[in-house]
Amino acid sequence: MTVTAAKEIVQTFEKVFEPIDRERLHALSEKGRADPSVVKTVRARTVAEGRRFRHLNYIRNLDAHIVDEPPALLGDDTAPNPTEALLAALGTCVAVGLQANAIARGWTVKGIEVESEGDINITSVWGTGDLSEKPVGLTTVRLKVHLDIEGASPAELDELVAHAGQWSPVLNTVKNPVSVTLARV
Repeated sequence: MTVTAAKEIVQTFEKVFEPIDRERLHALSEKGRADPSVVKTVRARTVAEGRRFRHLNYIRNLDAHIVDEPPALLGDDTAPNPTEALLAALGTCVAVGLQANAIARGWTVKGIEVESEGDINITSVWGTGDLSEKPVGLTTVRLKVHLDIEGASPAELDELVAHAGQWSPVLNTVKNPVSVTLARV
């Protein structure tokens, strides 16, 4: 694909924002209200590709989602690293919640963008480097939301952002303690 063709595709997506269907959202919401005790197990399978730190992640019947490391962390720089993928998942989950709640309120969504960034000390090098006492993993995450939504006041948009954060499954998984087990099988 040429650079010109790629730019045209991006410009097309910038002009058209296709929101989710409000009636289908309403039906899904009603299903959740009908039985709030339903818990669904979601799964992913990660396979080391054998090329440095490239990993293939299989979810449902989708093509593999690749996760890699940048050259500074001994990777091939072919895909986001695990922390970047986590930030992308976090931003996407918040964006989904923003869109769903804006649509449910009858507002017109023309654009949503979530900037995600976080601070991490990587000197332990996955447990092979400096093992002195320090936090492992992200210590601070910052999300900035840009909204192009018609029909809502600035105060309503602030409330929308707060509400989406309160109900975002990924944001709450990152923010709150969660039981995690790791075992060899």
